[in-house]
Amino acid sequence: MFERILSFLKDLPAAGDASQRPEADDPRVAAAALLIHVMAADGERSSKEQKRLRQALSSAYDLHGAELKALMKAAEEAEAEAVDLYTFTSVLKRHLDEAARAEFIRCMWEIVFADGTLHELEDNLVWRVAELLGVDTRTRVVMRQRVQEERERREG
Repeated sequence: MFERILSFLKDLPAAGDASQRPEADDPRVAAAALLIHVMAADGERSSKEQKRLRQALSSAYDLHGAELKALMKAAEEAEAEAVDLYTFTSVLKRHLDEAARAEFIRCMWEIVFADGTLHELEDNLVWRVAELLGVDTRTRVVMRQRVQEERERREG
């Protein structure tokens, strides 16, 4: 599951100088903030989910220690301060083509199903993000079904 997230994150461009503090208009921060947001949508943020997201970000961007903490902190702060999803989706829409935006929706579904359940708030959040990214309903549903099927195969 997280291999796909890792692969997707590796392809995101960095905005500006890598030595500077990451900002909300950095696509890496925007993606991480939305993934953090969907983790918390059901009212729970498991330490396992958070750890796996950190591992994926670390591997994708070769960030460790203070640099990884800076990216995570920027994503956490951006997510906490954002008044809407457009703050992040507009950044991703500028930097990602149609296929990459669909793949991001798949990544969101993988986070949603990481705990084994689909909560209605998570479903609603993915729907809203997909709409803002211009990912059509059919693609969103197909991505959800694929993630569910892959999870069922792994577990059983």
